[in-house]
Amino acid sequence: MSRSTQRIHPGVLALAVTAFAIGMAEFIVVGILPAIATDLDVPLARAGSLVGLYALALALGTPLTVLALARLPRKPVLLTLIAVFLGGNLLAALSTDYPSLLAGRILTALAHGSFFAIGATVAANLAPKGQASKAIAVMFAGLTLAMVIGVPLGSFLGNGMGWRLPFYAVALLAALALVATALWLPNVPTPPSGKAVTQLAALGHPAILAMMAVTVLGFGSSFAAFTFITPILTDISGFSTSTANLLLVVFGAATLVGNLAGGRLAATLGWQAALRLIFGLLTLALAAVALFLPYQVPMVVMLFFWGALAFGLSPAAQAGMLATAERYTPQAVAFASALNISAFNLGIALGETSGSALVGHGQIALTPWAGVVTVIIAQLPLIWLVSRSRRDLGFRNPGSTVG
Repeated sequence: MSRSTQRIHPGVLALAVTAFAIGMAEFIVVGILPAIATDLDVPLARAGSLVGLYALALALGTPLTVLALARLPRKPVLLTLIAVFLGGNLLAALSTDYPSLLAGRILTALAHGSFFAIGATVAANLAPKGQASKAIAVMFAGLTLAMVIGVPLGSFLGNGMGWRLPFYAVALLAALALVATALWLPNVPTPPSGKAVTQLAALGHPAILAMMAVTVLGFGSSFAAFTFITPILTDISGFSTSTANLLLVVFGAATLVGNLAGGRLAATLGWQAALRLIFGLLTLALAAVALFLPYQVPMVVMLFFWGALAFGLSPAAQAGMLATAERYTPQAVAFASALNISAFNLGIALGETSGSALVGHGQIALTPWAGVVTVIIAQLPLIWLVSRSRRDLGFRNPGSTVG
């Protein structure tokens, strides 16, 4: 019995395959941005919008789509989202101009966020009692592995054999995920859903908005520079394109390490203390990246620390949103979770926008400094949340000292 309860349900593995394809689709553009800009004859800053507008479409579309699909059967919904994702990548691969490529990216983004928000609840439902978090971790491991393997490999293929090839590869992965999901994912019960108005009320709560601001600013701080990491490594640090592709593996491996370490740190210190520590270290790391741009060996070292800290804050931010929702809007915890997916991607859009503005003015070397400023600002809503939490505890326990 113990062996069977420890086994991962094949339906969760099918979800993980889709998560891998989605992770590759989201960040693959970063590695092939100069190739896209050259082929489609658009400025590098405009090509960078393929990252930011993808994230913006995901951020705005996810909560609304999740609300619209809340009462529909889970398996057909997930199959439809995977099919839409596949179609978006095919459109991107077949595009011959910037508008059609952007349309394919936005279509992909709309499927992306909803798949994760709904897929996480399905993965939890498929897990044995007490192992829901493990099932969700397996599903999200596909996303993290995409950063380690999929994005560097896609960059290598895209820069060597044409930027469209990675999009065809993602579409093929999506087709495999569609078949696996159809075969392995059972029909799971549709969870009960509260009224849309009750869910949307979470958007008006100051604590939820503050937590979203923490996620937007903290996670987004890295993307002013990361969106343009390939031209930074080739044009400023002096690496060849093939070496820059290899260095994306270093960054990807760091995100995997950081994600695991960040989760452990949040569990040990609590999400508030973990975020304060990570924000402080990320400020130093981004400043070091800015200072070491012309020096190859220090840049390789800093890429690892930067990647680990940039993605290490994700588990603490997710835990922070869930804890905040459970305290202030307990009737809308699931919707608040979807809002946090939006916040991560609003952060990517914010970072890309500030980075593109600098690149458009010929100041690509300043992009890490934009991140430094953003992560410092992220401390403000975090400080407010901590003080509000202490104040609330003081009201509940008037005889105690909160310090």
